[in-house]
Amino acid sequence: MADITASMVKELRDKTGAGMMDCKSALNESGGDMEAAVDWLRTKGLAKAAKKAGRVAAEGLIGVVANGTAGAVVEVNSETDFVARNEQFQKMVSDIAAIALANNGDFDKLLAAEFPGTSKSVQDHVTEMVGTIGENMNVRRAGYISVSEGVVSAYVHNQVAPGLGKIGVLVGLESNGDKAKLAELGRQIAMHIAATNPLATRKEDLDPSVVDRERNVLIAEAKESGRPDNIIEKMVEGRIRKFYEEVVLLSQTFVVDPDNTVEKAVKAAEADIGAPVNVVGFVRFALGEGIEKEEADFAAEVAAARG
Repeated sequence: MADITASMVKELRDKTGAGMMDCKSALNESGGDMEAAVDWLRTKGLAKAAKKAGRVAAEGLIGVVANGTAGAVVEVNSETDFVARNEQFQKMVSDIAAIALANNGDFDKLLAAEFPGTSKSVQDHVTEMVGTIGENMNVRRAGYISVSEGVVSAYVHNQVAPGLGKIGVLVGLESNGDKAKLAELGRQIAMHIAATNPLATRKEDLDPSVVDRERNVLIAEAKESGRPDNIIEKMVEGRIRKFYEEVVLLSQTFVVDPDNTVEKAVKAAEADIGAPVNVVGFVRFALGEGIEKEEADFAAEVAAARG
């Protein structure tokens, strides 16, 4: 019998989109011949997802789940928004979000975990669903946040079913105060995060390279004015403060209470909650962000159809 290596199994899986164990069986049956293994999978109907695997999947759903002191968020993509309205797909995304929570948001563990009601991994179940539903699909990413004491609040924007929508946000608040009031504050902050898309919770959490890049742009712009260096320095520092107000959560104007920053609103809420509140952090997923979508050339399609 041919020696079937892990790299051979991976190559066949990449070619066909079939499950890992199915690929291993195909290679064993074909004596390690890659093309024969592809044909074996095709005859078994196990490679039916392969031709769909190259298509861009930038639609789908964000799934969010929180259980009090922890929460997880996942993005599961499909090719069309139509699939996002499919109850079978929605159930799958909800289950995947629950599995992500159980695995503390660890992406590799999520993909390898057993999907409920099957003997397959999450990864293999999704591949199987590609053939069932008829579109390319994939689990793109997972996020997680937890607090030792307090709440993790969730918010889903453009919700199509409980915990499923186009934007998902988790925010962690540490406090030993009133849990119900803390949860409501957390929900308001999560809604704010969905609307404003901050880059970090605090100034010190910002990636220094992001600040340096912004500073360099502002310096170059200020020098165009021809003003002295000492004036330019003050101009740039003022604009950097404005930049922080735009991208740092606690420095942003609170959309729920425009007279206050988020930081001041949290401080003001502490009296009602009955204890200090610390915003630990947040996770925000927006569907399809960063994915390059294929732009259809309608005129070219018409011309091709006529030809």
